[in-house]
Amino acid sequence: MGVRVEVPSSAPMLLLKESDGQRYLPIWIGATEASAIMNALEGIVAPRPMTHDLMADILSQLGHVDVEGRITDVVDGTFYAELVVDGRPISARPSDVVALALRSGFKVTCTPELLDQVGVELFEPAEDEVEKFREFLDNVTPDDFEH
Repeated sequence: MGVRVEVPSSAPMLLLKESDGQRYLPIWIGATEASAIMNALEGIVAPRPMTHDLMADILSQLGHVDVEGRITDVVDGTFYAELVVDGRPISARPSDVVALALRSGFKVTCTPELLDQVGVELFEPAEDEVEKFREFLDNVTPDDFEH
């Protein structure tokens, strides 16, 4: 869905949506990571390659086509992910996996168990996805995801 700013703390949040359902996965991220994701979503290309651009170029130039991202776990409110390249998992932050996926076009998944644990379903029907997202942001806090 993109990156939004949680009010009132102004903390950036990455919001991923279940591809075949109505659940969302909110992940608080840093400002730098939010910027990298937003630049990719908006098609902004820096005059010199940024880190995620470089990583995407490396994967492409080395011929790695079997690439995927996985959001794997959450521990004490911190999300964990992995970048899987040619079947080899590499520990990564979810924000880096998403920023790279947007540049390289690979899929990012989450285990059903993790989505069951921390996914948020919007129960009130809304006119469109933007309205649902705004309603979600008005009511969510980081404490909602601590166990």
